[in-house]
Order: sequence, then structure tokens, then C-alpha cells
Amino acid sequence: MSLYKNDKSPYWQFDVVVQGRRLYGSTKARLKKDAEAVERDLIAKAKADIEQEKKTGNGPLLLRHAGGRYMAEVGDHHANAANTFTEIERLIGFFGPDQRLDAITNDDVARLVTWRRGQTVKGRKEDKSGNPVKVIAPRTANATTLTLKFIMNRAQETWGHQFPQRITWKKHMLKEPKERVRELTEDEADALDAAFAGQHVRTNKHQRKNHRDDYALWFEFCRLTGLRRNETLIRWNNVIWYVKPVVTNGITIYGRINNAGKGGKEVSTPITEVVKDILDQCRGDHDEYVFTYVCQRPRKGQVRGQRYPITPEGAKSQWRRAKARAKVQNFRFHDIRHDTATKLLRATGNLKLVQKALNHADTKTTVKYAHVLDDEVAAALSDLSQSRKMSRTMKKGVA
Repeated sequence: MSLYKNDKSPYWQFDVVVQGRRLYGSTKARLKKDAEAVERDLIAKAKADIEQEKKTGNGPLLLRHAGGRYMAEVGDHHANAANTFTEIERLIGFFGPDQRLDAITNDDVARLVTWRRGQTVKGRKEDKSGNPVKVIAPRTANATTLTLKFIMNRAQETWGHQFPQRITWKKHMLKEPKERVRELTEDEADALDAAFAGQHVRTNKHQRKNHRDDYALWFEFCRLTGLRRNETLIRWNNVIWYVKPVVTNGITIYGRINNAGKGGKEVSTPITEVVKDILDQCRGDHDEYVFTYVCQRPRKGQVRGQRYPITPEGAKSQWRRAKARAKVQNFRFHDIRHDTATKLLRATGNLKLVQKALNHADTKTTVKYAHVLDDEVAAALSDLSQSRKMSRTMKKGVA
């Protein structure tokens, strides 16, 4: 008999061979009638899996295997690879490592979204003051859903797996607030530059000097290029010098910086005169990385006074401290990108140029900066209106 009971479990167990493959385990059913139904479903599923494998060469795909393969083929090449890995771990924690991808339904994805959107920032219930911590933003929750989507899409489109359920991903995406466009004022920009350049000194003899002027070149590069934070932590092999500088519209281009950006897509930044000057100042500091810092508090294996690559966490910390010293409020690091784009669009009036500078795949993403052009249009219409009024006044005077 394929169904049986033992003394170790209250559930019916099954042990059956389907086309040469042995299936065994617990039915999780206490009644034999229910156990028989479970067994029939398992046998039917096993037969379907065998037929699929004959047709496509692929058997059932488990989440832990899919997650590992996706990370190796795609995730490891993301600029934010650590975040991708965390999202895959989060999916495995929710579904379980042995979750079959072909068994995931719209209902499963809906439950995932509900679970994720109810979580708080960093999993904390209260902040240091005892106040409740707010739940994560819709964009953060959507990142988990999107990771599952990317894994399943790659399994179908690249690995040749077939899934019976059609997931309507758009219906599961939470509505995100329109991304703001924050621009630095001239005073704020000067204050931030001064904070990174180390122009802040002790206010009394007991206060420690806490500025880090070795981050100044990195910050200047961030403001000049408008790259995302992880995209600015470049290696020397990302820097491609031209054999001979190229002069375009009076601007000399010495080469390009190619790096992995958002979603693993390559981002490319021209090496202009000012960027070249920054790179020249970094030469000789480190064999692999362009931007480095002088170690002041050695960790394991480090030596005080030696230079080490600026890390993503180090960049975050120094940004927070410099912003506090500069007393700039309501401004995120990502807003540097917005600031660069806004000023570039105001100077050129060319939306396609800004798209290329920010490495946007589609102008739809760049359109958020179109308010700058709207301001220009409004000013032009105002000037036109004043011109017509003046013209009418002059005609009346002539008459």
C-alpha cells in the first residue's frame, strides 16, 4: 500500500513510485480519505512535472535554486548587489526555500505584499525616544515584489521554465508618491562644499575636529556627475582614457567612466576637464579604487594613516555628518542627482541631454525635471505679454 501510518506521527504517510521516481513523506492529513486526496494530487503533479521535463529539459524550480542562480547571473553585477541579496533572502524567508516557482499564484503575491507593507523601518517597533516607528515606504515594499518578478521572468525567458499561473504584477505594485525634485540653493551648496572641504573648526578646546576633508574630491565628483551613490565608488578599470582627447562644441573630452548602475545597466560619464582634474588628484592613492579615505580608527587588518577605498556605508556616514555640519535640512543624498539634473536642464533647455547625462533608459523618467522648462515657458509668455502691452501703448500714443 502506498498509504500507511506509523507510531511517530498522527498523519498518514505516503510512499509511491511514479514513472520510476519515488515520492514519500507526510500527507499532513489525519483521515485516510483526506490522505488519499492528497496522494492523488501529488501523483498528478509528479506526472505533470515529468512531462514538462521531457518537453523542456527543466524540472520543477525551487525558490532557493532560482534565487541563487539569479544572484550569480544578475544580482552580483548590480551596483547595489547587497540589496538584491537581502531581497532574495527576504523572499526565501517568506515563502520557504523549497517553494516551487510554478506554484506561486496571484494570491501568494498579494500575501507577500500585505506582509511586506506592514513591516517597519529596520524592523524596529520604537525609536530611541520610545515613539512608534513608521512602516516602510511603498517604494521599499515594491522592491521585494519586483525582485520576485525579475526572478520569475528570468526563469521563463532565459532558463526555459513554464509557469501555469499568469501573475498580474501591475496589480500588486503599491502606489508610490510622486518623486520630489529638490534643488540646492547657492548658500546650501556652499555650506556642503565647506563641510566636506574641512573648513569647520573646533568651537572650543574640548570639541573634537570631526570633519573629513579626504571625502571632498568624492563629493565634488558626485555633484559634477549626478551619479547615484554606488555608481560614484568607481575603480580605476572603470576609467577609460581616449588615446587622443576629443573636442566637441568647444568642450574637451578625455575619456569615459563606465560603471554598473541601477538594475545592472551600464552607466557612462564623460571625463571633462573638471572630472579629469579630480581623477588626477586621486592618482597614486590606491591601486584599484579611485576614491579613498585616510584611516583614522583602524579596524582589523587596517593601519592608521593608510588609505582605503570609500565604502557605501562610509559614504553614507560621512554624508550624514557633513549635512549636519552644513545645517542643510530636508535634503537626501539622492537629491544631489536631482540638483544636478535641474541645473543642467535650466542651463541647456535640452531634456534629451539630461536623460543621457543621468543614464535614464527612457525620457519618461527624466520628465520629472520638466518643471524647469515650464518655468522658462512661463517667463517667456510673461515677457511676450509685456511686449504686447507696450506695443499697444505705443500705438495709442501715435494715434
